[in-house]
Amino acid sequence: MKSLNRREFLGATATLAAAGVFVQAADGQKPIRIGLIGAGGYGMANVRAALKVGGARIVSICDVDSEHLARSAAEIEKMQGSKPATFKLYEDLIKAGDIDAAIIASPPQWHALQLIACVNAGLDVYCEKPLAYDIREGRAMVDAVRKSGRIVQIGFQRRQAGAIKAAREYIQAGNAGRIVQVEANIHYNAGVKDPNPKEPPASLDWDLWCGPGPKIPYSEQVGHVNWRLEKTSGHGHLVDWGIHLIDATRWILDETMPRTVAATGGIYYHDGKITTPDVLTAHFEFGKCPVTWRHRIWGAEEYAPEVSNGIFFFGDKETVFVTDARWVAIPRFKGKERKTFDAPADAGRLHMAEFLEAVRTRKDPGCPVEQGHQSTTTVKLAMIAYDTGRKIAWDQAKEEIINDAEASKLLLRDYRAPWQHPYKRQQAAAGADSAFCIA
Repeated sequence: MKSLNRREFLGATATLAAAGVFVQAADGQKPIRIGLIGAGGYGMANVRAALKVGGARIVSICDVDSEHLARSAAEIEKMQGSKPATFKLYEDLIKAGDIDAAIIASPPQWHALQLIACVNAGLDVYCEKPLAYDIREGRAMVDAVRKSGRIVQIGFQRRQAGAIKAAREYIQAGNAGRIVQVEANIHYNAGVKDPNPKEPPASLDWDLWCGPGPKIPYSEQVGHVNWRLEKTSGHGHLVDWGIHLIDATRWILDETMPRTVAATGGIYYHDGKITTPDVLTAHFEFGKCPVTWRHRIWGAEEYAPEVSNGIFFFGDKETVFVTDARWVAIPRFKGKERKTFDAPADAGRLHMAEFLEAVRTRKDPGCPVEQGHQSTTTVKLAMIAYDTGRKIAWDQAKEEIINDAEASKLLLRDYRAPWQHPYKRQQAAAGADSAFCIA
């Protein structure tokens, strides 16, 4: 019988897993046992990706909404043939001690506490973006991961998109020349629900959902899914969706974080319904070139809808436009034709496959925690610039805003009791160690 290499195995097991047949890993090892934290839409999308890849089993799931929990447990049982254990609290899921890795797909205000608890318990983690709610959380997360030695993949799936990978190779080979300017945008019509306060569903523990963030009144507009446009949780379109294109831009340019950031905009159409800008322009000064972000999340369809979601790289030889499954090279000079390339890919499955492979090999995946921190910091600096109405200068080495005490306060959001901010705990512990050493 012919033996399969890993690539052939992953292709074969994708069909079996989709049909609900559980398979072991290609190398004969036991399947990676996974716990899911946050059993909503994207949590389940990650579960489906893991089961399509194969060599994984969903052992347990947790969610503060009992309806989410029951519905997702039933779906997982159909897919893999065994029902996962269910928990309300992520702490209980971790304490059960029967998993190797966790998928974190809760809202961003929970990411820091959950990821740090997981790696401290010896678990590898696949964490959805953004990495953190505030920048200081991100630093505490990076430090905790590196101290633990665990594998962490951040959910910037577009690093697996065929078009973005091809455009990166094309640009880095010098075909577009020197990149002088970059513009990124995602314009769309946001689906806004009723913003009036009401009682949360009986199945949802709203106090626990808000967690370390401020407890705000529940409404359909800040409940499941729609928290993305709420300032106290998702922090808006740039932080939630636009961060994918900012991460892709950094990756294509091999950039880290910007030196300065300015932002302007407002809530012009959805005023009274959402708490983050429905129109925003942010300007990032990176080392290699400036990057501009724009979004409008209301209005008619785009005049040119084929470029309403994507990135323009303006080079001195060519302009390259790239979106999820297509990229275009446009010569600056007459006499040469533009070239369009289609490059579809199941980016979510590929990103999860890369994580599971990293868990087995103990080598960092393509988007480790530092990369997630840099992309998250970049967009959060834009929101600080927007909130203060000032240009922000950033010292990347020190991770400090330069000469702006008011803006610097926004690097960290105080937690609601009884939760404690991990960066403050980290600083307090460092101070205690220092005091001990001095004594």
